[in-house]
Amino acid sequence: MFYFAKLKKGFTLIELLVVISIIGVLATLIMANFNSARERARDAQRKSDLKQFQTSLENFANNNSGLFPSYTTMLSGDGLLTLCSKLGITSASNCPTDPKNEDNYVYSFISNGSGSGATDATIYMFSVMLENPKVTATPFWVICSNGRSGENSRKPTAFTCPL
Repeated sequence: MFYFAKLKKGFTLIELLVVISIIGVLATLIMANFNSARERARDAQRKSDLKQFQTSLENFANNNSGLFPSYTTMLSGDGLLTLCSKLGITSASNCPTDPKNEDNYVYSFISNGSGSGATDATIYMFSVMLENPKVTATPFWVICSNGRSGENSRKPTAFTCPL
């Protein structure tokens, strides 16, 4: 008598489970990298927005004897609409806002002078919290009127440049 061995067709349950778990691990790794890339992209947008604010302020100063708008208390969130208006950015949709639009990530502005928007400030500072800083201990991006910009460990609260 001859016995014919059954030809094995298909995969066993164990093989399928192994493949599914490998795909799950790879998907998790890809999503983690994707989220990190999105955070870096939003941080790049934040830095670009602050640079645009700086350019607008320098243009404003060129037209106003080298002086900037004076706000001695920190402007942030909707308060920046006041600054945008002062700088001639009339449409609220053109005033830069944080790409994530959460309370932790808001643009902040402060300057010296008499306050209330008078054109008598000589120094200013912008700051924003970053999602994915180069060094974890320096989560704030700061731009100062002296031309310096970079990461800082704490949120600035005064108009003096911490860099």
